[in-house]
Amino acid sequence: MNKPYNLEERTFLFAKECRNYIRTLPKTTSNLEDGKQLIRSSGSVGANYIEANEKLGDKDLIFRLKISRKEAKESKFWLRLLHELNPDQKTLSDSLLFEIEELRKILSVIITKTSK
Repeated sequence: MNKPYNLEERTFLFAKECRNYIRTLPKTTSNLEDGKQLIRSSGSVGANYIEANEKLGDKDLIFRLKISRKEAKESKFWLRLLHELNPDQKTLSDSLLFEIEELRKILSVIITKTSK
C-alpha cells in the first residue's frame, strides 16, 4: 500500500484502519475495552498533529508534536495487546503496528529538527 506523503491524511487513515481492525475482533470484554482505548489514542495522533500545524509558536508546535508522539506510543501499546490476544487477526494488526512505528519515527524526526 502506498502511504500518502501528507501526514494529516496518513494519520487519518491510520485512525480509520484501527477502527476497521477493531470491527473484526471478537466482542470479548477485553477487546471492547482495549479497542475503546485504541480508538481514542489512534484518533489523538492525528488530531494533535493537526493542532501542531495550527501552532501558536515553536514551543506550542513542539508540545503538540510530543503529545501526538505520546499518543502514537499509547496506540502501539493497545495494538500490541490486541495483537497478542487475537492471533487470528495478526495480519491486520501487523500492518497497523508497522504503520504506528513509522508514524512515531516521523514525529520524532520532526520534533528533533524543530527543536534545533
